Amino acid sequence: MAKISRTVQGLLPRSLRMRLLMFLLAAVVLAGAVQAALAYRSALDEADALFDYHMQQTALALRSGLPVDAQGLGPGLDPQDENHEFIVQVWTNEGLRIFESAVGAALPQIAVLGFTNVQARGGTYRVFSMQTRSQVIQVAQNMAARQGMARSLALRTLAPLAFMAPLLVLAVWWGVSRSLAPVERVRRQLAQRQADDLSPVSDAQLPDEVQPLVSELNLLFERVQRAFEAQQHFVADAAHELRSPLAALHLQLQVLQRAGQDDAARAAAAERLSAGIDRATRLVEQLLALARQEAAAPPAEPVDLRAVAQLALADVAPAAQARGTDAGLLDSDATTGPVTVRGSAEALRMLVRNLLDNAIKYTPPGGQVDVQVRALVEEQAVLLTVEDSGPGIDPAHRDRALQRFVRVGRDSSAATTGSGLGLAIVQAIAQRHGAVVELGASDRLGGLRVGVRFAIQ
Repeated sequence: MAKISRTVQGLLPRSLRMRLLMFLLAAVVLAGAVQAALAYRSALDEADALFDYHMQQTALALRSGLPVDAQGLGPGLDPQDENHEFIVQVWTNEGLRIFESAVGAALPQIAVLGFTNVQARGGTYRVFSMQTRSQVIQVAQNMAARQGMARSLALRTLAPLAFMAPLLVLAVWWGVSRSLAPVERVRRQLAQRQADDLSPVSDAQLPDEVQPLVSELNLLFERVQRAFEAQQHFVADAAHELRSPLAALHLQLQVLQRAGQDDAARAAAAERLSAGIDRATRLVEQLLALARQEAAAPPAEPVDLRAVAQLALADVAPAAQARGTDAGLLDSDATTGPVTVRGSAEALRMLVRNLLDNAIKYTPPGGQVDVQVRALVEEQAVLLTVEDSGPGIDPAHRDRALQRFVRVGRDSSAATTGSGLGLAIVQAIAQRHGAVVELGASDRLGGLRVGVRFAIQ
């Protein structure tokens, strides 16, 4: 079945205009055939009724036993035309034929009175039989006469359709061409574009069937544009930010080489080199994560934000234990079960993990970091908050803190070792999910409070 379908598809022209015309012509031919069949059937029924009436009247006219001239047996019918003339036979009640309207036109005697069809003389005859006191009268007619009349009426019915079919094809050709003109306009626009032109395609006056295709094409252009921008940002950021770490690694390698036989100096230089490699690795990972989040398409799967927060806490548990930081998930009085948002579970896990990394890094040893997820029913939103007991961020610098490579730092040592990408990654992921990032002061812990507000869809 699939092979037949592929064969049929291969036989169809690739042009939409030609396909429409072919289907239209097929529909016209089919409609004409159906109309001809119905017209033939209707004309044949009318002919049957008309000729049956004449046969009855002819038989009734012969009841008196008077001879009847063949010219009067069928009004308007040629008695020499075997297909149209009525054949009359009169039989005695004893079965003796005493009259026939034409020599050699004898039909078999029918015992059934009324109308019946018989096979005789190489054709089908319609016979009406009526019995009087002394005789049986039979009036017959070849069915070819009725069928010929029905065919003639059916053909006359199809004549206007045959005349109108070419005009209909021309009208459809013109209408289809006019309807496809906006599609041709879009094709010309795309053909004339430069490779770097990803601006939206105009969907004005496009048919409803084509408009979704152009809308999806524009969405694809938008995604490709984001990917190009993310690539450009990544190249620019990598070139800018990796220059200093690589130069520092080169200097540390030189220090290691000059340490000579001094084991203490070699150990210190190797330690600094290892730390520099770790920082460069972390920077590259963050650059790649930021590029992926900026280029990715908006996600749409349901995600339990509380479960994501618990996984992120498990990810940062070793770092929190190393600094003696108490990091945990707070339960809200109004929200203790799953809190669902639409998004990417892995991306949201990265968002929470970056917030926790920043909070643990900037919070002094022995501090506290709390995560809370609440459903704000009245506001139709979900709020994720991360609070810490660190020094916080000055209100004047909070807007800049979400920008890439901005180290506003809450203490000098942490600000120096950071790359300034943690909150930028959080901002990129939040924008993908239609969420808003808010920075403020924690009234409960005294440090920074980061809130991410998701709209419930």
